[in-house]
Amino acid sequence: MAQRVVTILSSDISGKEIEDGKGETVSFALDGTAYEIDLTTKEADELRSALATYIKAGRRTTTRSSASSSRRGSTGSGSGRSPEELAHVRAWAKENGHQVNERGRIKKEILEAFDAAN
Repeated sequence: MAQRVVTILSSDISGKEIEDGKGETVSFALDGTAYEIDLTTKEADELRSALATYIKAGRRTTTRSSASSSRRGSTGSGSGRSPEELAHVRAWAKENGHQVNERGRIKKEILEAFDAAN
């Protein structure tokens, strides 16, 4: 027995079913939040037209996924250093007489001393 899955796209604005090839999923972001919306071709054109003035006047930036993920509770370091680099800093600090814990924040003074020595 075969199973066939059919996905029917409908407009998030009008609720109408979107015929194959007559619509799309549009991605956009505002105030640091990314959105996706399923629109007919006409609705997508209207959205782009409505935003055209702002897009033309705005500056293009990179995605803010890293900032968004940190707001969601990502465990990145506040120093902007990778876990591997922080492990190297800890090893260097111990070898050079600094007191540093195995986990947690590394003091700014130790990071600065590491940077100056390397």
